[in-house]
Amino acid sequence: MRRLPQTCGRVVSGLLALLLASAVALLASAQPAAAHGTLAMSTPASGATVSEPLTSVQLYFTEKAAANAFFTITAPGGVRVDNGWSYGEPKPLDKPVREYFLVNGQFEPREYTTGFPAVVPVSHLPAKGQYSVSYLSVASDGDTVRGTLTFRYNGRVTAAPQGWSPPSTQPDPALVAATEQHGSSGQASAVPTTAVEPAAPPSSAAAAPPTGSTDESGPGALAWVGWVVAVAAAGAVAGFVVWRRRSASTGKSTGRGRTSSATSGRRGGGARSTTRTGAGRTVGAKPSAGKVGGGRANGGTVGGGRANGGTVGAATVDPGPRPDTDLAVTPGSRLSNTHLALLVGGLVIALLAGFGLARIGTGDESPAGGTARPPAAGQAESATDGHQHPAGTGPHTHRGDGATGETLATGTTVSAGGYTLQPLERSQPPGVRADYRFRIVGTDRQPATRFAVVHDKPLHLIVVGRDLSGYQHLHPTMAPDGTWSVPVTLARPGGYRVYADFSVTATNGTQVPLVLGVDHTVPGAHTPTALPPVQAETTAGPYAVSMNGTPTVGVTAPMHFQVSGAPTTPVQLEPHLGAYGHLVVVREGDLGYVHVHPEPELVDGSVKFWLTAPSSGRYRAFFDFQVAGKVHTAEFTINVP
Repeated sequence: MRRLPQTCGRVVSGLLALLLASAVALLASAQPAAAHGTLAMSTPASGATVSEPLTSVQLYFTEKAAANAFFTITAPGGVRVDNGWSYGEPKPLDKPVREYFLVNGQFEPREYTTGFPAVVPVSHLPAKGQYSVSYLSVASDGDTVRGTLTFRYNGRVTAAPQGWSPPSTQPDPALVAATEQHGSSGQASAVPTTAVEPAAPPSSAAAAPPTGSTDESGPGALAWVGWVVAVAAAGAVAGFVVWRRRSASTGKSTGRGRTSSATSGRRGGGARSTTRTGAGRTVGAKPSAGKVGGGRANGGTVGGGRANGGTVGAATVDPGPRPDTDLAVTPGSRLSNTHLALLVGGLVIALLAGFGLARIGTGDESPAGGTARPPAAGQAESATDGHQHPAGTGPHTHRGDGATGETLATGTTVSAGGYTLQPLERSQPPGVRADYRFRIVGTDRQPATRFAVVHDKPLHLIVVGRDLSGYQHLHPTMAPDGTWSVPVTLARPGGYRVYADFSVTATNGTQVPLVLGVDHTVPGAHTPTALPPVQAETTAGPYAVSMNGTPTVGVTAPMHFQVSGAPTTPVQLEPHLGAYGHLVVVREGDLGYVHVHPEPELVDGSVKFWLTAPSSGRYRAFFDFQVAGKVHTAEFTINVP
């Protein structure tokens, strides 16, 4: 007799084990990354105002900074005033810091009460205003510790030491290589930490990672619901298998013999077997593929078919003479394929629901203080940083598409994060105003139509020549079918790069920025324009614009842009696209795109950006600003050694 229910049990058991293992892996991956070595406090404190001259800045980490860590201190004018660094004497932290470590699949808290300082000497204080401190290190667990802080100085100006020259050093290449492995670009270290009151003992119930709320007892109600759903699904499967086996043991067969090829191809996902009667034994059973649950595989099959190395779940033919009649299965097994399909489908839905609830319960907020966390790789179809800020908020850059050292430059590929830039035109005549049309296509090959508004627009289109000339910042409009269009005039023949800079909304509600790039051609004889030399000042219309700062590979460094007019005509900068200025930086060669944002307010009369150079090389920086309702662009060449 063919024992179909037993076959179902084996199949279901295998599928159940596979799905449960996948669910556990997914749920585990939803937890925050474990790391340590974060900055715990500083002297001066971040945001503090200092009235008396200071000779050094102390940064206190939860462990000693790496021996090749890199630190900079930048004065209001963009000039560095740091002078190396050294280790200091450990001291108690003002508030203990709690960090979380993954131990045997569970996050366990550890509390740090001692700070290990890096002492960065200040050579002099050349001006009153905001000073910026940047740091780059690697924790002992290999995670990147990168960040910035600022303090304001309103005391007396101090002179530079005799023979002093501002440093222009760059981080140790080995340090940069180590940070590239993690691709972190957070403005603070990428470490989940929680500051706690000194009197508060470590909570034994906080073994699960915090969710940003004051309750540290576990992953949250929704996460527990997710686990309950998964367990309930497993229990339902076990009950179904037991019921099927009992049905098989009490059922009666209505016939036996050889399964015809027509029957075996349609019922039960079984195999076609040809039984030759002989001296009390079966000669030659050749299983072949059935339509449902069948198949042929090397190394084994699940649910029937021929396999090299064994057949799992194939029909069993009893030895001995059998009449050549159709094999009738046990009562209730005729619909076993339907039951099996429904069962597996329901199991998948239940596990996905449990996984989704667990993600909602644990993944939406960071441990540090309830702010939204960037999505994990693969989540929300993007591996980039979350655009989790109002327009122009704070020091940050956009992380890119890859996982290597070039991750701070984007726009070098036409596809990223599950989206593709699909141009409808690839060329246009020189000097002719023509509509540039394109679509942003998702993984379903359908045009995307839902975009987050960032800096007052749902999409920013940047056009620049391959020789880094001819820059344009445009804002196309989208038709209901997802086709974007904008008129473009390109005066000179040659190759151009078109960047679509936009943000989509992730599954957890955060904004995920993407920059996609594609080539565009203007036919004709092309004479490349040489990249202008590096200079600290240029003109944009009637205005003089100066740029100050020291771009540094892998380090979040401040860049200051000051706009001035005639001596008797003060320049009043106006907000443009939600900020006082916008900066696009494009790397020479591969045209890697680095779009940074300014501080929300003017800092000491200048527009201050935070720039993290992805590599050494030459860059072209395009600074947009608005005066009296008109937008101007100042262009600079930057050389990063």
